[in-house]
Parts: sequence; structure tokens; C-alpha cells
Amino acid sequence: MSSAQDPFYIVKDEIQDSIDKLQTTFHQWEHIPVASGEQSRLTKELLSSCESIEWQVDELEKAISVAARDPSLYGINEMELDKRRKWTTTARVQVSNIKKAVTGKDSNRSSTTNFGGMRHELMRMPKTHPQGRSGTYVAKDNDDFITSESDTQMLLIRQQDEELDELSASVERIGSVSLTIHDELLAQDRIIEELGSEMESTSNRLDFVQKKVAVVMKKAGAKGQMMMILFLIVLFIILFVLVFFT
Repeated sequence: MSSAQDPFYIVKDEIQDSIDKLQTTFHQWEHIPVASGEQSRLTKELLSSCESIEWQVDELEKAISVAARDPSLYGINEMELDKRRKWTTTARVQVSNIKKAVTGKDSNRSSTTNFGGMRHELMRMPKTHPQGRSGTYVAKDNDDFITSESDTQMLLIRQQDEELDELSASVERIGSVSLTIHDELLAQDRIIEELGSEMESTSNRLDFVQKKVAVVMKKAGAKGQMMMILFLIVLFIILFVLVFFT
């Protein structure tokens, strides 16, 4: 895995940038009069930054410990692990020196000599960047990375909004079709009900006619039935002639 893709170096660059800013703030703190409001504000800012950086270094050391259990799994070797441990140790010493100077544990704030020695110690601490890049370039790369990630997130959000709009339009179309189908089903149901009512009425009338015919046939007897059959045959022949020969 290249340094640009290795999460260790990404976090390392961010921590180193924070250390660079911490040192710049510390140099400003050195030249501010004692007990001034600005000096108090910078003291709080420095201590807060030290705690934040120490926490980040702790997390980075935990990640190194995890990688040390199986270096081949992460594509690194013992030399690389040792290099990473040395960097975290150096970073911790840099932050610790500034923290001690601010809290007054190792030197008196009024001693110019001690301040000079502390500045010399801080300047002596190496600043390691992958491929020898300066802090300015690292900061620029981080800004570009953040900008790129922000643009990517905005693009994803825009695509999701467009997909949601399309989904909403599809749901509206489906809802409209569903309402149309519902209306058609209601209309068909009414037609079926009307047809059922008419069939029931016709069936009742047909039963009534059949009963009447049965009564008439029963009263007429065999001779009457024969006469009715002959009458119906004659009527059929007449209708046939009228239909086909006229």
C-alpha cells in the first residue's frame, strides 16, 4: 500500500499539521506579556490542543499495536513498524515539551534562558513527512483531500435527491393508475350487480310462464296438447315463409 493510500500516513499528516500549528501558537505565547488576557486565552488553547493531539497519538499507537500482531496482513514489515513507533514517540515528546513549558513544570515563565533552551529543543525535534514534503504542501494536500471529499459527498447527495424525485414521480403515477383501476372495478361491479338483478327477474318471469303453460297443458288434456302442437307448427311454418320468402 502506498503512503498516499495508507491510513496511517493520512492521520500522521493531520497530526503533524496540528503539531505545526501548536508550535506556531506556542511561539506567540512566549512573547505575550505575563498575566495578560491574550496570554490566558492562548494558554487554554495550547493545553486543549495538546490534549487533542495526545489523544490522536494514543489512537495511532493503538492502531500500530494492532498492525504489529500480523504485519503481513497490512502489507508492512518490522522496519516500517519501528519507523511508525519512532514517529509517534517524537510527536509525543514535542507535545509534552510544549505542555510542560506552558504549565511551568520544567521552566519559569520569566526566564529568557529557559525559553531559549525550550525553543532550541522544540526546533531540534525532527518533523518527518512522507517523501520529504513541507508542512505547507501537506496542508494543501489535506485541504485538497477535504475539498474533494466534500464535492464527492455533494454529488452523492445530489444523485440521491434526483433518484428520490424519480421515485416520487413513479409512486404518483402508480397511485394514479391504482385509482383508475379502482374506479373501473367499481363500475364493473355495478354492471355485474345490474346484470344479476335482470337475470334474476327474467328467471322469475320464465318460471311464471312455465308454470302457466303447465297449468294450461294440464287443463287442455291430450287432445288439447296435440292441437297446441299443431298450432305451433303452423305458426312456425308461417313465420319461416314470411322471413325467407318475403
